[in-house]
Amino acid sequence: MAALAVLIRPSGYFNAKARKLKAMAQFIGDFGDDLDAVFSGDTATLRRTLLAVHGVGPETADSILLYVAARPVFVIDAYTRRITGRLGLVPRKVCYDACQRFFQRHLEADVETFNEFHALIICLGKEVCRPTPRCAACCLKDGCAYARKQPPS
Repeated sequence: MAALAVLIRPSGYFNAKARKLKAMAQFIGDFGDDLDAVFSGDTATLRRTLLAVHGVGPETADSILLYVAARPVFVIDAYTRRITGRLGLVPRKVCYDACQRFFQRHLEADVETFNEFHALIICLGKEVCRPTPRCAACCLKDGCAYARKQPPS
């Protein structure tokens, strides 16, 4: 594990990340390193199984389900929470599952749709709806509760 920690040192928190990567590698190893076997079960069971792996939380489990296992599960991250909160779509302090239910109720449950929508949220969150937002440049400003409260620029 020390060798792995050295390799990922630039990522920060490398010792903790090394333990988490080792746990995930062990999990996959338990299936004979066969990803088809790892992802063979139903989505709900697979999510619970992933959440039981050391270091895997809801966002990581759902990212694996969507981007690796190609399951229609919407990923909630900091960008999603920030944007939906500012837009007034969900309360700013809403739990992960409630925020996820919002998207899964309002979007077609489709891997491609969830993938593209999440990618667009990330772009908006990185470029415009930042911690200090650039509301004037936002394509959603006319419908945004947060932007309406900002003084005109």
